[in-house]
Amino acid sequence: MKTDSIFYNIFQEFPFVFFALLGLSADSANQYQFTSQEVKQLSFRLDGLFLPIIPDPQLPFYIVEVQFQPDPTFYYRLFAELFIYLKQYQPPHPWQLVVIYPNRQTERESNIHFQEMLALPKITRIYIDELSASETASLPIKVLKLVIEPDNTAENFAIDLARQAETEISDITARKNFINLLEIIIVYKLPQKTREEVAAMFSLTDLKQTRFYQDVFAEGQAEAKQREKAAILRNFSRGLAIEDIATFLDLPVAEVAATIAESQKEQPEQAEQN
Repeated sequence: MKTDSIFYNIFQEFPFVFFALLGLSADSANQYQFTSQEVKQLSFRLDGLFLPIIPDPQLPFYIVEVQFQPDPTFYYRLFAELFIYLKQYQPPHPWQLVVIYPNRQTERESNIHFQEMLALPKITRIYIDELSASETASLPIKVLKLVIEPDNTAENFAIDLARQAETEISDITARKNFINLLEIIIVYKLPQKTREEVAAMFSLTDLKQTRFYQDVFAEGQAEAKQREKAAILRNFSRGLAIEDIATFLDLPVAEVAATIAESQKEQPEQAEQN
């Protein structure tokens, strides 16, 4: 998963995080819908859009770009997308452009063409590593810090965030969504960890209620079912009676019979396809 996808996931699940970055109240999120939109000419796509959901012409719409890789052509593409979008949709709201970087070293300003544009109050550039202590004290902003946290400390940081969520997020659904998000980020940052290890990291939570745990559990069940089916068919091919297979594998006779019948039904269908 790309880093920008994680940020867009965060903004989708917790839109108030974006407005917290801009120093605006969490209530601002109630006036917007986060979405993406195709810019048909030249096959552009704006992945991060906060569009007002109330007909107030004073409310701006926000184009959000997350840029974690140095790209000398980034601003050429971004401003092209902005103005083609304005021409194509002619939105009834003023525009605001927000670019999120991990640090200043990643940015490529292209001052020869965009210096004056980047100085406009309509454009906000955020460098996550420069956020102040007061800005990063809130739980939502800490999630963004987790994305750029060094790999060797990311696990402990994520566990601390999960504990903080347990005490600070009273809404059960919101807390589960938050834990799910932490799990997604850790899977992205630490791909060497198994899904079970990542799930175990957050054992202080009710894991059985998180999507991540349920995915792991469902995958485990599916794998076990496949192994069980293979064992049934293997023993049936050896000439064992259904009752003997059921006894040997400690399974109900009806389940063994159903598996064998299903397999025999699949064989003619596969032969026809071939």
